[in-house]
This record gives sequence, structure tokens and C-alpha cells, in this order.
Amino acid sequence: MRILVANDDGISSEGLIHLARMARSLGEVWVVAPSEQCSAMSQRISVFGSLKLQTVSDFPVDGVKAFSLSGTPADCVKVALGRVMPKKPDVILSGINHGYNVGMDILYSGTVGVTMEAMANGIPAIAFSAGSCEDLRVADSFMEDITRDLITRETSPYEVWNVNFPSDDPEKVKGLLYDRMPSGYQYYQNQYRPIALPEGGERLELYSELRTQGEPGSDLEAVLQGYISIGKLENAILKAGHMR
Repeated sequence: MRILVANDDGISSEGLIHLARMARSLGEVWVVAPSEQCSAMSQRISVFGSLKLQTVSDFPVDGVKAFSLSGTPADCVKVALGRVMPKKPDVILSGINHGYNVGMDILYSGTVGVTMEAMANGIPAIAFSAGSCEDLRVADSFMEDITRDLITRETSPYEVWNVNFPSDDPEKVKGLLYDRMPSGYQYYQNQYRPIALPEGGERLELYSELRTQGEPGSDLEAVLQGYISIGKLENAILKAGHMR
């Protein structure tokens, strides 16, 4: 297989390295990732100025052709297809994101933005996220088998896979739950702590409160209960086009 790996946490993120290492066991791997942290950029692209593309000669996975790009996660897919890779990849893998991509948070996710850009170019894709990239033992234990399974399953041209791993001891994982629907809630609920400024106005310090439960059958419920969540995401615009 010819595989493109991208993410939103940046070229030096631990999750990207783990995903590229797993992908290497499946075939030829190319990595194009943002040079900086690009979380919550969704499918944003650059339309003005220029982008800096650099070879990453010290990428810590042998046999991988890696590049950093001064752009967004979706830019990385566009540049990989239009400039870096000599042939179209068979699949695009995104992640592993530091933090779950479940529920309404999916709308903001740069990790999912990679897969949406893949979908727009007719390429199958899988988004991977974990509760924390400080502990990727569950992802390392299950990710290859899940990937091998998902790439053999049929998806519509307007669908991509979304996989979320709990961060825990692999022996404590309760199992895999398929067909998880995105929760109607946000897991990361933005909060703002105001601090008055001497010159007037205020500075808002951002923090998140985490939701503690999800609806039955949802991706959020699955990860909070200690399961690996696997589900499909749809692009409504592309679906409408294919339904005509």
C-alpha cells in the first residue's frame, strides 16, 4: 500500500510518530505534517502568501519519507497530493490526535479535517485520536489490527472512519464498539476566565471542562466507559452530490 500520514498536532508530535511507525508495517509511507501546532483548524486552507515545505531528514521512523509544511492540516494533504507524492496514496491516515475527537468537537478538529480533504480527493481515510498522547499503549496494541480491518471494509465516497482510543492500560480496555454515532455534546467545553485590564476591556483565559457522560450508542459514551470507539463520519455536501 501507498500511505499518506498527516495530523494537526505537528511534525514532532508523539502521536504522529506512533501512527507512522504502525503504517510502515502496512506499506510505503509518506508523512506531510504541519511545522507547528494546528489543532482546531478543521478543513481550513491557506489561500494567500506562500508555504514553506521542508524535508525532515531525522524523522524517527526508518523508511519513511517525511516533510514539514508551514500550513494547515488540509494544506498538508493538498501539498502531498500536488507536490510531494509521485502517485496518489491508497489511504490517508490522520493522527494520532492528542485528545478525543468525538461528538461536536469533530466539527473543529484538524485531525478530521485531514480526512475530509482526503474524501474531497476520493481517497479513503481514517482519523485516529486518543485521550492523551502521553499514554499510547492502547493505540499501539490495537491500531494495526483495526487499520487492517477498516481498509477492507466498504465505505461510501462521502464517508471516512473515526477511531478513538482510551488512554489506559490495554488490559483494562473493555473492547471495540463499532457503529458509534457522534455525540450531540462537546467533550471539551470551552470556558473563559475574565481578567480586567488596566487600560479597559478584559483578557479571557481559556480552559476546558470535560463532559462526564454521553448518549447511549455514541462515541463519547464508548470512550468514557473504557471502549475503543469506531464509527463513520459523513460529509453532507459530498453525500448530496452522490445522491443526485
